Amino acid sequence: MDKIEELLTRGVEKIYPSKEELEKVLRSGKKLKLYQGFDPTGIQLHIGHMVGLRKLRQWQDLGHHVIFLIGDGTGQAGDPSGKKHAREKFLTQEELRKNAVDYIKQAGKIVRFEGENPVEVLFNGDWLNKLNLVDILNIAGNFSLQQLSERDLFRERVKQNEDVNLREFLYPLLQAYDSVAMEVDLEIGGSDQTFNMLAGRTLIKKMKNKDKFVMTTPLLTDSKGMKIGKTEGNVIALTDNPEDLFGKIMTLPDDLIVKGFEYLTDISLNEIKNIRETFNKGENPVSFKKKLAFEIVKQLNDEKQSLAAQKYFEKVVQDEELPEDIPLYQYTGGQPVEIINLLVKTKLAASRSDAKRLIGQGGVYIDNHIVNNYNMTTKIKNDQVIKVGKRKFVKIKL
Repeated sequence: MDKIEELLTRGVEKIYPSKEELEKVLRSGKKLKLYQGFDPTGIQLHIGHMVGLRKLRQWQDLGHHVIFLIGDGTGQAGDPSGKKHAREKFLTQEELRKNAVDYIKQAGKIVRFEGENPVEVLFNGDWLNKLNLVDILNIAGNFSLQQLSERDLFRERVKQNEDVNLREFLYPLLQAYDSVAMEVDLEIGGSDQTFNMLAGRTLIKKMKNKDKFVMTTPLLTDSKGMKIGKTEGNVIALTDNPEDLFGKIMTLPDDLIVKGFEYLTDISLNEIKNIRETFNKGENPVSFKKKLAFEIVKQLNDEKQSLAAQKYFEKVVQDEELPEDIPLYQYTGGQPVEIINLLVKTKLAASRSDAKRLIGQGGVYIDNHIVNNYNMTTKIKNDQVIKVGKRKFVKIKL
């Protein structure tokens, strides 16, 4: 498989208007201007974002002009994609820019912002916040109510008697204008962004008489359609430390293993085919999952840290041994102490309700003795080890 064929197929769901037309342009040697947008409604990029970021890196390596667009303008409207309910809170531009402070550092684990053919960083608030009433009316004049109402998620919300906030309803128009403002040749985004990206294809044709390609990437989902991402509360952040990153990847559903190799690694397609065939024969998925975790951690960090993370997982999780370097907590409170307070103080639980949940799930241990009563108190001893789940530890120092 040559580089262009891989660019157009691996980790790609669909190309508009067609793969054949885009391939013809690329085979001619023309270099394209393209982008992907990221609304900073949170502070972390996660492995779901890796699919698009790796695709951006492929375009970059082939010499095309790649833009990493931070949606501090569109983010104020609130992207409704994938959301079954209207947002309860809308962020300001200041909040969005604050969230995006570390986005470049995080994305820089995959794409290059320096050196040869660096990725360009833009903020769409720089043009969206300057639009006046006439500008907005002119943009809106290129769409009909019927066109916007056809969106599946809007129809589904109406069917379920859920609100469709007009702010969210106008979101596709704002994203569409990004293509016009930057005069791009192509836009990349997850398949849940198809409606928004095609709106951009419509708008740039009407306002600039320019054709724009759209490349959709598959979402990282399990067999039930559950997406790995912030909305679903199962984030695996690009900035997680190697041990946590490795451990979290090991908790992914088994049916994500083959997809993970295809979308998130550089493992060859022939090897992925062999993995799929072996996996389908019923072989234990742990070895495949460990290989997937190793490849992702290596990509986001380095091989040495990935090897150490795998060793940590095998020792602490698989063999249930204590890790060598357990974080220390200096305890200066009274005796005895409520176990819930202790979990919160040591930051093993985010809150009292989180502590209750962890205890209820049977995930809390003191010196290898399970805690099954969240009302209990305990006397703290020196060098006492508190364990939550399989990977979180604290050693008490009085």
